[in-house]
Amino acid sequence: MSDQRPQEVDVVVIGLGPGGEEVATRLAEAGLSVVGIEQHLVGGECPYYGCVPSKMMVRAADLLAEARRVEGMAGHATVTPDFAPVARRIRKEATDDWNDRVAVERLEKHGARFVRGRGVLDGPSRVRVGDALFLARRGVVIATGTSPATPSIPGLSDVPYWTNRDAVKAETAPGSLIVLGGGAVGLEMAQAFARFGSGVTVIESLDRVLAAEEPEASAVVTTVLRAEGIDVRVGRTAARVEAAGDSVAVHTDDGAVLRAERLLVATGRRPGLAGIGLATVGLDDAAHVLRTDERMRAGEGLWAVGDITGAGLFTHVAFYQAHVAVADILGRDGPPADYRALAWVTFTDPEVGRVGMSEAQARSAGLEVRTGAAEVRQASRGRIHGPGNAGLIKLVEDAGRGVLVGATSVGPWGGEVLAMLTLAVHAAVPMRMLRTMHYAFPTFHRGMLDALAALDAAA
Repeated sequence: MSDQRPQEVDVVVIGLGPGGEEVATRLAEAGLSVVGIEQHLVGGECPYYGCVPSKMMVRAADLLAEARRVEGMAGHATVTPDFAPVARRIRKEATDDWNDRVAVERLEKHGARFVRGRGVLDGPSRVRVGDALFLARRGVVIATGTSPATPSIPGLSDVPYWTNRDAVKAETAPGSLIVLGGGAVGLEMAQAFARFGSGVTVIESLDRVLAAEEPEASAVVTTVLRAEGIDVRVGRTAARVEAAGDSVAVHTDDGAVLRAERLLVATGRRPGLAGIGLATVGLDDAAHVLRTDERMRAGEGLWAVGDITGAGLFTHVAFYQAHVAVADILGRDGPPADYRALAWVTFTDPEVGRVGMSEAQARSAGLEVRTGAAEVRQASRGRIHGPGNAGLIKLVEDAGRGVLVGATSVGPWGGEVLAMLTLAVHAAVPMRMLRTMHYAFPTFHRGMLDALAALDAAA
């Protein structure tokens, strides 16, 4: 070990994705001396590869779909897809051509010191970055996030393939695309490129896409994707991959050979914990997640926020945890981390919003479960909406307490409808109160009444 004298600061933050940047900013604003370390881009996955650029793609693709729905509703429309404006918008408005200068300046303006490099733990409260050594008087916050995971498929390493990071950098929509993985990332990308003219096949190893969602939600999305011409193959795996001229060939376990111009691998995420020195602070070097308490403490003088905590691979979770950690580091009272009403949205069309427990999770927890579901297209607003109105609202009730413990909202603006369901789960609003509320007419959220009626009818 070097005899280099450490530089003393109050807090060192390793990783400046959404959670880490928020921690560093808030602590610096509070007057602490903070060093933030990032080896890639300040802001992390969300602004450069995830949430923002991918939703720009989704928004543009949705506009194309809406234009195609004009026929029979409002006249006639001819749609000519052009991916170039999307690529320009992503490059200029979202990512600054994948340059984080503005983010770095923002961080420094708030008073934090920025260091570019790879932060490695070197014992309790000690962090090395290259030749520099920092000693954190109050502690260290780990927020190293995740990166795209690559499955072990024979031949994959020998062919060019995309991850989500490559897909959002595309200048044109490929003529054809195979997507490995039927989760949120895979399906959002699959539908977006298909609407821009790509011939798309999705391969999912499980028996349904969006396997973390309610089966009813998976069924709705699968039906819509197939109706749009996307070849969705579930219960299938890629057995082998090889180059095929200018294309990529994927051999599946049922003997099929699929070829496409591009291959997108969207099979999960890999935590950024390898090689950061966890053993030097008494933690498992091979850990895939860092378990924390309700104050985001991972150890003495050590906090963790974001994807690496295993609470959810979502930007809003990282922000939420950042606020909990900041309060604890500053010695302030504040509510502990609570994930009962964890909510998220998959931005396919229809959108899939989910909060709290699924029906299966609630039953596994031993609750007295009642459920009710209603189709969006059967509600007044759904009928008015017409084409593009596929969806449902599903409620999961803990009948023993008479409160919602989970809900799903699939449909146009399903993520926005989710807001009232999230509040109901979070605040444990009594079911009797939900039945007697005013629901504006005609709205998508009024479908909640139909779902409540279905729940009561099943009692």
